[in-house]
Amino acid sequence: MKTSATLRRVAALVALAVTAPLSLTACANDPLADQFRSGDNKNYIAGDGTVTEFQKADARRASTEWTSVTESGGILSSADLTAQGKVTVLNFWYAGCAPCRAEAKDLQSIYEEFEGQGVQMLGVNVRDTAPTILAFARNFGWTFPSVVDAQSGDVMLAYTGIVTPQAVPTTIVLDEQGRVSARILGRFEPGILKALIKTALKETVK
Repeated sequence: MKTSATLRRVAALVALAVTAPLSLTACANDPLADQFRSGDNKNYIAGDGTVTEFQKADARRASTEWTSVTESGGILSSADLTAQGKVTVLNFWYAGCAPCRAEAKDLQSIYEEFEGQGVQMLGVNVRDTAPTILAFARNFGWTFPSVVDAQSGDVMLAYTGIVTPQAVPTTIVLDEQGRVSARILGRFEPGILKALIKTALKETVK
């Protein structure tokens, strides 16, 4: 169980990822907070590619329910994703994030590879407006949707306390029941993400 102090630190990091950087003086010895204090102006919290897996035998958890608007103006919810009975890949990103741009084409390639195998993909944009998201998608050839999470932060907050996406980018793999199967904190390595997806697919009830 997380202590109240840890939860406060998590909440601060989530706020940083969604809005302009705030003071993190209270988060001493936190490497993510240290990046904001370093003054290098890279404008994102970088993860180190750390992978966390949650075995099916463990008590996997689903997010709290959320509803959001897609970049094209549609409405999408956690219930919609779960209703599909598919493995879901969530990628938390925004257009000005250098690692997000670096992994964008790999993300589309992986989506195309697994689309017909019971896998759906959703971007969760934590900073931009819909026109910026649409422009980014055109530039990188994305054919999967993104939700606009910049104003509410509802999607990011829904996973806080389970596998908090405190770095951007963060990629989360959900099993067919919408429970968190794995998380990659920072830019993913394509081979690793594919392996995590395949693991989740093997568990899918046929």
